[in-house]
Formats: sequence, C-alpha cells, structure tokens
Amino acid sequence: MEAQGGAPAVVERDGRRLMKINMGPQHPSTHGVLRLIVTLDGEVVVGVEPDIGFLHRNFEKIVEGWSYPGIVPFSDRNDYLGAITNEVAVCLAIERLAQIEVPPRAVYLRVLFCELQRILSHILFYGTFGLDLGAFSPFMYAFREREWGYTLMEKATGARMLYAYNRIGGLRNDLPDEWFADLEKFLVFMERQAWPEYMGLLIENEIFRERTIGVGKLTPEQAIAWGASGPVLRSTGVAWDLRKAAPYLGYERFEFDVPVGKNGDTYDSAMVRMLEIKESIRIIRQVLKMLPDGPVLARVRPNLRPRAGEYYSRVESPRGEVGVYLVSDGSARPYRLKWRAPSFCHLQLVPAMGGGGKVADLIAAVGSLDVIMGEVDR
Repeated sequence: MEAQGGAPAVVERDGRRLMKINMGPQHPSTHGVLRLIVTLDGEVVVGVEPDIGFLHRNFEKIVEGWSYPGIVPFSDRNDYLGAITNEVAVCLAIERLAQIEVPPRAVYLRVLFCELQRILSHILFYGTFGLDLGAFSPFMYAFREREWGYTLMEKATGARMLYAYNRIGGLRNDLPDEWFADLEKFLVFMERQAWPEYMGLLIENEIFRERTIGVGKLTPEQAIAWGASGPVLRSTGVAWDLRKAAPYLGYERFEFDVPVGKNGDTYDSAMVRMLEIKESIRIIRQVLKMLPDGPVLARVRPNLRPRAGEYYSRVESPRGEVGVYLVSDGSARPYRLKWRAPSFCHLQLVPAMGGGGKVADLIAAVGSLDVIMGEVDR
C-alpha cells in the first residue's frame, strides 16, 4: 500500500506494523514542490521515496523551437538562485560551437558574477537551513545581506533574480565605477561582520551541532556512485570542484582553496558552504585587481547559426555541476539541449541519508541538499 491523498497507510513488514505517510508536496515558496513517501516504524524512518514532477516545465523540449539567443534568459528559470551560472553554462556551449571569442573583460566579469551569485545562494541556504531546524533569527540575518546583494545585482543587470545579463559573446552591459565601490563595501561587511555573525548565531551553536553532526551521513563512495557534486560531494571529503578540476572562464588564474568536510553529514554540508563564501570573496577581490579594460560583448551575427556538431559545457554552480549538452544541426535552432541538474542527482541520495533516523533528521537531510525543484523538474 501507499499513502494517497494525505491519508496514512498501514503496511506489514517482518511482522511489524509500519506506517506510510506523505511529506508534501509543499508550497513552491518552500524548498519546492516535492513529495516524500516516508515509511515509519514509530518515529524511526525505515524508508523514504522522493516523488518529483509536480513542477515540470518542459524546458528541454521548449528550447528546441527557439533561437539560440532566446535560450539564455530562459535558462535562468532552472536554478533561479543560480541564474547567472545557468546563463554562463548555455553561453559557453553556444560560443564553442559558433567559434565566438569573448572579450577578456567580459570573461573576468562573468567570474565575478558567478562568485557573487554563489555567495548570495549560500546566504539563502544558511537562512533556510536554520529555519528548517527551527531557528528563525538566522533567516532574518541572512535576508539582510541577501537584500544588499540583490540590490547590487539589480544595479548591474536590471533584475534582482532572473537577470538575462549574459549574451552570446559576452555581457549585455558594462558597469560604472561606483558599482565596484558598492561591491567592495558589501564584501567588507560580509567578511568583518556578517560571516562571523552567521558562525556564532547558528553554525557554532550547540543546539545546531547536536541536530546536524552525524545526521544524514554519506560516504564518498555513495556520493560518487549517485553523481553528487558541489558542496554535497565535498562534504564527504572529496575535493572535486570544476573550477579546479576542469577550469573554465580562466579560473586557473585565481588562487582559492576547495573546502571539504570529513564526515559527510549535514553539519559538514553547511560548513562547506560557509567556507565557500569566504573563498568566493577571495576570488572576487582577485578579479577586481586583474580586471582589464575593453568591450564586454563581441560582434555576433543576428541570425546565429553555429556549425553542426555537439558540445558539453559544465560549470560549478552553487549546487554543483550544471551541464549543457548542446547538439547543433547547423540551423538557427538547437537540435537538442540536455540539461544536467545537480539537484536531480542529489534527491536520489535522500533514501540513503534519511533511513534510520527520526523524522526531524530527515528534514535536516533534505534541507542540507539545498535542492531547487525548478532544475529537478526541468
């Protein structure tokens, strides 16, 4: 039997009476429209099955009928907390097939915005993860910096969340000097005040540690076998980061460390993201020192027709490896575009992370994955 329509179902297993209940589907303003079918032995989770598809958007099929420039802003909607990263992944694939050389200033600015996007995404993770575990104050602190960061994004791109800032061949517009001054103030505040407050308020809090250390543990072998990437993979101790392992946008020019965990639990997952905030700040400061002058957009034919062929571009998004497998038949529209979503892979880990714990531990495990259902149900 299976829980249907919100009603629990009682099942027999090895002489014990177990109960199947629904968790979700939740409202889209939470972690997303996700349903978990949870099998309980009392308060202990003995099985959990993710049920997805409630937010299906048909992204891959829709873009087959669109021109190449039209795909870039539409990609924002997959991972709406990593929109800039999505745009970069699409542009890199198209630019490779069309043999377009991006101006150096645009390349550096793409790095800057990818790292600023990573900071803002991890800030929101910090706030919502605390909220999942019953801590409300961290959420308010996180939104203080998030608002500031989104204001910076709006001044640069004209939008707060879905930017449409990247163009095939570069960026839509350059930035004024005063914007960089505002960015520097934000970085200083993050380093000197916000980040230490985050650590003291939640990460180093004894109650938070009790709720997360040893909870939802993954082994490196499990994470690799299920295609985990990003902070989820690195929390198990695997130092795999595409910015180091397969550099793009010239990331090999920058000095930064790859934070890793030791136990692969929900605490390590949170800690990795907190340390990545500091590394992203470090990268942005290097970009500001190395940023060259010049244009930010190459000349591109209006009716772009990349040469026939295929290419796979991949970037390190805030959630892990976002991949774009693009097939061109030489026309003005893609023959096929396959989207590799890290959140889709990570949801497969929920049964391994949630089994054997209490319901509250399952909540912590799902929250630590930082999934975005927009890219799961693409």
